Amino acid sequence: MRARRTHRLATTFVLVAIIAAGSAETDRAAGGFKTVLNQTKDPLVSFRILFNVGAAADPAGKEGLAAMTASMVSDAGSRTMKYEEIVQAFYPMATGFGGQVDKEMTVFTGTTHVDTLDAYYGLVSAMLLDPGFRDEDFKRVRDDTLNYIKVSLRENNEEERGKERLYTEIYAGHPYGHLTAGTLAAIEKLTIDDVKAFYRQNYTRANLVLAISGGYGDAFLDRVRNDMQKLPEGPVAKIALPAPKPIEGRRLTILKKETRATAISIGFPIGLTRSDKDWIALDVARSWLGQHRNSSAWLFQRIREIRGLNYGDYAYIEYFPRGMFQFMPDPNLFRRQQIFQVWIRPVEPANAHFALRVAMYELQRLIDRGLTQEQFEETRKFLRKNAALVAKTQSEIQGYALDAAAYGYDDYVAFVRRGLDALTLADVNAAIRKHLTAENLRIVMIAKDAEGLRDSIVGDSPSPMTYGEGATKPREILDEDKVISALPLRIPAGNVTIVPVAEVFAR
Repeated sequence: MRARRTHRLATTFVLVAIIAAGSAETDRAAGGFKTVLNQTKDPLVSFRILFNVGAAADPAGKEGLAAMTASMVSDAGSRTMKYEEIVQAFYPMATGFGGQVDKEMTVFTGTTHVDTLDAYYGLVSAMLLDPGFRDEDFKRVRDDTLNYIKVSLRENNEEERGKERLYTEIYAGHPYGHLTAGTLAAIEKLTIDDVKAFYRQNYTRANLVLAISGGYGDAFLDRVRNDMQKLPEGPVAKIALPAPKPIEGRRLTILKKETRATAISIGFPIGLTRSDKDWIALDVARSWLGQHRNSSAWLFQRIREIRGLNYGDYAYIEYFPRGMFQFMPDPNLFRRQQIFQVWIRPVEPANAHFALRVAMYELQRLIDRGLTQEQFEETRKFLRKNAALVAKTQSEIQGYALDAAAYGYDDYVAFVRRGLDALTLADVNAAIRKHLTAENLRIVMIAKDAEGLRDSIVGDSPSPMTYGEGATKPREILDEDKVISALPLRIPAGNVTIVPVAEVFAR
């Protein structure tokens, strides 16, 4: 049942039912932990077992411990069964058990048919509450994690590597400031005793939120509630988060690697999350500029459709990993601090300087001009519909209900639509001016000729855009190309760092 190992350590299980999950509440009869319960007649029963702790709680020098601990629960054996035996037991049930770790949340997910519920729950509850913590499982999980970082992320995935590097730079010296999966140096030093200690300290009832949906009975719910009492009561894991260090000017990091294309990520911290009143307003601006996988969004049109530079161009105000693999974000990536990010999917090296200039040109134009009434209305209409599409499975709906409890609102769709209905164009443009900048930000690029790219950008050398033989473009685009090709980026040599790819996520 093991899948690719990333800091989302599992598969999402697809269901057919579309339901409304209940809101989170403290289940005092169950020992003080919170629950999100939705008992229906659906023959599938879905679990999300969430602990409010993640990679932000990794001790210094032990980066990756939260992710390793979760893997030793979801991808290892229980005290009474080896992992291979559990995999074999899952097979006839057509199910599994997996986990996702981020900075402040760890969530375990699984779904089974009601006919196999007792047997399935017996397996996963033993994995969660009585993990085996065998040395052979630890070595396998550690080797898989090291391989993910070295090979899957660092060598084979330009896009995710650039985005994750951007986060580590923006949050340097901060609890968010390392890859959730960890650093190579830290993972090499982790021990099974480190995992056991992290598990005992953080897998507690105080940190637990339990979500169950589907056709389970009252007796089963009582069983689960009683079983969760085996977890220690424990303290609430609450990590103090300092503000990210201010970014002064435009700062560029070029990751040097043998590669055929150049990936670009641009970002800076923003002082708001879904808990803040400006979030909906800024989300409208974000969607208009670069809605993920939306060919009508502005950056997509200006960079891909008109100029044919790459596959896609997007903007975000929340962490959105694995974007190259999916259309919608995963739930349970709650963060108390977020960044604004523009993701330029890889372009040909000859067009890298120009593509960066286009992105900076359009970002500045958005700040200067804001949206028009027509753009505002169209984007608001789109987001009202899109809100209902983010969670289509029982497990995903559970996840959004858990996020709602964390951020402090009710149902996600109602929250978004209520905010959109109350919004005005003036609200959106005020949020753009307040929260966005084109001056103080970080840029991460991945390139083979890192030195040549650096020299071109630092020297503000012209980067004329050329099109293939026979291609015709409107005069207004050609005129705009001339302006953009000479746009000063104002990135001095002292603000540029070249990093060999072998050093990325190393320590």
